[in-house]
Amino acid sequence: MKLFLTSAGIVPEIINDFFKLVGKEPKNSKLIFVPTAADPEEDKQFVEKDKKRLAELGFKIEEITLQTENMRSLDKKFYGADIIYVEGGNTFYLLDWVRKSGFDVAIKRFLENGGVYVGVSAGSMIAGPNIETAGWKHADNNIVGLKDLSAMGLVDFAISPHFDEIVAEAVRGAVAKVDYPTVALTDSEAVLVDGDKIRIAGPGDRITFNNPKIQ
Repeated sequence: MKLFLTSAGIVPEIINDFFKLVGKEPKNSKLIFVPTAADPEEDKQFVEKDKKRLAELGFKIEEITLQTENMRSLDKKFYGADIIYVEGGNTFYLLDWVRKSGFDVAIKRFLENGGVYVGVSAGSMIAGPNIETAGWKHADNNIVGLKDLSAMGLVDFAISPHFDEIVAEAVRGAVAKVDYPTVALTDSEAVLVDGDKIRIAGPGDRITFNNPKIQ
């Protein structure tokens, strides 16, 4: 299983780690871009910025929206793809459509076949055991009224993205009340999962809580 969980996408500080994980030239890689989490956001400039960055790197991009997909259509579109890139935005809204569309099942088959999952902020949080971290410090509102915050469970640790000194106190206070492993990622870092090898890539202090099994 190959995952690349980020706060801010494929930024320069981690780009070489990403290329090594993918193992193919961008021009030979098909990337499926999922912007669903950004749908409720008023300002979507970050989505266009990320798509432009990926295109400039040379990736062949196909954009899909989970609202119009189901498990069968996702399996079909994922076949032959190398990377699934799940954009940031509202984590609760994203998780709701991940479940409704069957993405949570289809992505596991994709990963079993050697594909790479890239998460950006909300896209990273849904890869963990739950999305409780979305409410720790963000203006990330539960606009869909989710009661069950359990996520896809691709990894056994939670991600708290966009970590810096401004939010450090809030994160540390919240994490003291939970018992699951948590990784606090700056916008220059990523968690790289390659089979049973898990490490934090990029510059920074590698802030973790409750002892995640990370190198």
